[in-house]
Amino acid sequence: MPLGILEDYHLEHVPGTAPLEMIESAGIPEAGLADSLGLKYDPTGKIILVPQPSDDPNDPLNWPRWRKEMFIIATIWGTACVGAIGPLLVAAYVQLAQEWNVSLSKFASGTNGGLIVCLAGATVLTNVLAVKFGKRPIYLVTGVGLVLTVFWGSAAKSFGSFIASRALAGFCMAPMEGLVPASIADLWYVHERGLRTAMFNLAFMAGVSLGPLIAGQLIEHYSWRVCSYAMAGALVVNLLLTFFFMPETAFDRPEVVRIDVVNLETKALGKVHLEQVERSAGYPASKTSLETNNNIRGHVQASDRSSRFARKSFWNELDFWSGYNRPISFWKTLLGPLQIARSPIVLWTSIVFMTAITWIVILTIGASQIFVAPPYSFSVAAVGNTFLSPFLASIAGTLVAKPLIDGTVKFLAKRNHGIFEPEFRLPAMACYLLFTATGFFSAGQSLGSGMAWELPVILSLSFINFGVVLTVTVAITYTVDCHREQAAEAVSVMVLIKNMFAFGSTYYINDWIASSGVRNVFFALGGITAGMALSAIPVYVSALSHYYVEH
Repeated sequence: MPLGILEDYHLEHVPGTAPLEMIESAGIPEAGLADSLGLKYDPTGKIILVPQPSDDPNDPLNWPRWRKEMFIIATIWGTACVGAIGPLLVAAYVQLAQEWNVSLSKFASGTNGGLIVCLAGATVLTNVLAVKFGKRPIYLVTGVGLVLTVFWGSAAKSFGSFIASRALAGFCMAPMEGLVPASIADLWYVHERGLRTAMFNLAFMAGVSLGPLIAGQLIEHYSWRVCSYAMAGALVVNLLLTFFFMPETAFDRPEVVRIDVVNLETKALGKVHLEQVERSAGYPASKTSLETNNNIRGHVQASDRSSRFARKSFWNELDFWSGYNRPISFWKTLLGPLQIARSPIVLWTSIVFMTAITWIVILTIGASQIFVAPPYSFSVAAVGNTFLSPFLASIAGTLVAKPLIDGTVKFLAKRNHGIFEPEFRLPAMACYLLFTATGFFSAGQSLGSGMAWELPVILSLSFINFGVVLTVTVAITYTVDCHREQAAEAVSVMVLIKNMFAFGSTYYINDWIASSGVRNVFFALGGITAGMALSAIPVYVSALSHYYVEH
């Protein structure tokens, strides 16, 4: 029983299980087996790289550090922009509903409903195209689409035209929500993904929080159209960053000994059963251990080390399409999310992801309704300012993500004799209970009682965002760890489920707050959050990754 996780006696290999840290014990004669198998380590020489990179310099895992970091910076900007588009005008919803002569509920559902439902559908389609033809063409085409649709919405003369522009913008937002986690998996090793995924989440949360804050000031001093044009300008910058710094990350990696799909039944890398590695490498079980060791070593070295590759130039990587064309059926891939949706891992993480992000959507949609009304009577700019403390909390959550999530993984893997289990991501779910649930309960009580705004805005909303950032990071990294080969499909299912739920929330949240009161609404959200956080316990113990095998 590895650290409280029920042992699996049925699967030859548990998806996602891999050695993460080598055993530093000179007393184990077999401790050098990893070197004899040709496994590669990080610069410290202590952490085995998962997945194992090829020797091709064009392998995204082998890109120069500056190239990887610039890719992340470009995605951070793009994700922040996409995060800002949805709630961009929330600070002025009450005033804009009056300007368009529609009810607040109709304005909120129209402004966000079409956007979210198109985003949900596009997530599946763009995922299929990306799996088949690579991610770069998808990023570029939708980047152009975002610029055009936001400029259109800025100049719209009717409510119907404005809503149509928002719907098409939602379609073009999909890659920056659904494909970035898969791109992170293309570029970074398991022990590095926690921080980068947290940065992706922070970028999205920054857009959600800072977007309305900046927009509130622009709308207050200029107009909502000026605010929207500014958003379009930010998207032009996003398109330039995408073109220059987001080359193709899809890569056909030659087959090497893949330690994340090799059966490791022992508790230390130095005691790997050679017969098990032998079967994974395709050798008959009758060979002796020594022969197996030699053959595997030769297999690794011959796989792709026998040839050398020319590094593509910076300018060659700027081609619209790299020529990547995965030999799979488009229609079969289109149905791929249906298959991956059967995974209990994806179902559970989708619900966690759905609740966490939808809570932020609900807060942004309800902000104007809550704070414009007495006893607060905030101006448009003041409503926007309420998003500052949640944004700062999101930054704090991102800074904590690496030592908390990646650090916990390394610590538990070391305690587990060097073997990494995907469930080692889950202890950080405690933050969903300690911070997000607590934040909802305190916000409901303080807002419902008309307490001073400092308590709900500075403390409660910050608690909510802090917990959400860490929880979303856990959900995405846990999913990608378990389904690395189908990361794009798995994340697309998560985003699809989240968006459909968020779409429904746009139709009822304003009326729910009006009829039940903010206290009852926030207490209900806090209770659901607590339940989801506690559900991580049986997921950890039962180890859902043991009950789904990728095909």
